[in-house]
Amino acid sequence: MQFIDPRIDFAFKKIFGSEDAKDILISFLESLLGLQGEKRLREVTLMDPFLAPRLQGLKSSVLDVRCLDHRGVQYIVEMQVSRVRAFLQRIQFNASKAYVQQIASAEEYPKLNQVIAVTITDFRLFNEFEHCVSMHEMRESLSGESLLREILYYFVELPKFTRSLHDLDTLLDKWIYFIRHASALQEVPERLAEPAICHAFEKARVAGMNREELEYYDKSAMAAQDARGALELAVQEAEKRGEEKGKREGEAALLLRLLQRRFGPLPEEIITIVRVAEPSFVQRCSERLLEVHTLEELFAS
Repeated sequence: MQFIDPRIDFAFKKIFGSEDAKDILISFLESLLGLQGEKRLREVTLMDPFLAPRLQGLKSSVLDVRCLDHRGVQYIVEMQVSRVRAFLQRIQFNASKAYVQQIASAEEYPKLNQVIAVTITDFRLFNEFEHCVSMHEMRESLSGESLLREILYYFVELPKFTRSLHDLDTLLDKWIYFIRHASALQEVPERLAEPAICHAFEKARVAGMNREELEYYDKSAMAAQDARGALELAVQEAEKRGEEKGKREGEAALLLRLLQRRFGPLPEEIITIVRVAEPSFVQRCSERLLEVHTLEELFAS
């Protein structure tokens, strides 16, 4: 048995955004937000349900499922496979836009309902801590009281989740494991045999997809791989540029030290020239250093 990868945009929306599988989304949200008892979600209304004929418009690395529960709370659930410019700003912009678009005029402020943005990333987003699930909200700076809770942000960073199948304790652990590892499994592990997760595996079965769905899944997978490849290439090029810059700065600093030992304190214009010079110029100066008698002679050309 083979399963599609929930991290791929097509698969994510097929599993979590289908009208016939709301129990999957409800179970995931309840486990993430810790909703119990009367706070549990009785029902959600998908604002943009998964429909195969509309797949031509799918974006390559971003997909969101927007839903509304019976209390009017709006959820924006997004899977992001690669980091993009101003990513956190976009998350906040989308959540804020969803909040203000609930009403048409200022007189309707009391009708505003809470918005909760849930973002799952297939990359490390916050290097300041190691836990994979985080919640972000506005707090009063001195007391730490959370009084402005109209927009909340939840993040799940998949690379930080390192638990093995046998170490899964909570339902949320099992959901995160499913999202990260489902495509590598050949059957549903007994450890993941929760009703909603079993339903998610059923939605993710490759054998249950028609030809059109398989075609779009393959295209989405290739787009996601291209996005990851582009990111990796950008990182490699940045590291290479950093190494070259470090080497140039080191050679310039060495030349300045040699010049100072040979000629004493250096004029600011000479220091500036050496620091911004091309590597070939710095090398020529280093080679001629012992042949000249003055700075003017060295920099005459």
